[in-house]
Amino acid sequence: MSPQLAHTLFDPDATPRPAVARHLDFVDYAAEVPVHTHRKGQLIITLFGAVVCRAENDIWIVPPDCAVWIPGGIPHSAKATWNAHLNYLFIEPGAAALPEKCCTLAISPLIKALIDRLTHEDMDDEADSHAARLTRVTLDELAAMPQQKLSLPVSSHPKIRAMADALVNHPEDRSTFQTWAKRLALSERSLARLMLRETGLTFGRWRQQLHLIIALQELASGVSVQNVAAKLGYESVNAFITMFRKTMGSTPAHYFAERKISAR
Repeated sequence: MSPQLAHTLFDPDATPRPAVARHLDFVDYAAEVPVHTHRKGQLIITLFGAVVCRAENDIWIVPPDCAVWIPGGIPHSAKATWNAHLNYLFIEPGAAALPEKCCTLAISPLIKALIDRLTHEDMDDEADSHAARLTRVTLDELAAMPQQKLSLPVSSHPKIRAMADALVNHPEDRSTFQTWAKRLALSERSLARLMLRETGLTFGRWRQQLHLIIALQELASGVSVQNVAAKLGYESVNAFITMFRKTMGSTPAHYFAERKISAR
């Protein structure tokens, strides 16, 4: 059974439990879960690989040791890398003190282990069962996790959306801001104002954030730094590493090494 079919057949809202966990592997599938919604909020954790979610006019990247939180009732879709192993935790509204907006959360090894354990538990309805106690601890711990800035604002404005779709599909396109203004039949000043109003970012910052999201997804899938730099249109590997260090605080190698150590 494919992960997409498994996701479709499982209804998290069918149970009144405060939280229910599921595990999905995408190793043998090119998996994309189409736009859907449910009453329970959804926490998506990557154990390996990466997943990209679209919700609330934003793109959310979920690299290893992070999770994306999607509150209940918000339409969303997800696309995983071919080698992704994911854990889902569906949470009843009000069961945990989690943000009211979509966000990416840092996930501690403890929370990762707790949720992984819950995927194997028989979730009976007894309030004092072992699974129920594990669930309460998990939800308490989740409320203390810090947010990570790993999202890309994508406006519903047709011109911004057209540019965003083009650059998501062709991230190697290094066209200048002036070129994009001409393509969109706007003056540079009008496009600059539109970008800030619709996304809160300048064009340069927006494209850098897009490159960071794609880089994290590709690197988490095992793609080499050299190939990622080429895919994003950088003239040299050093230029790409410099961008990554400025935004993430370390080189790609150190970034993923630190997360492996943290997971252990």
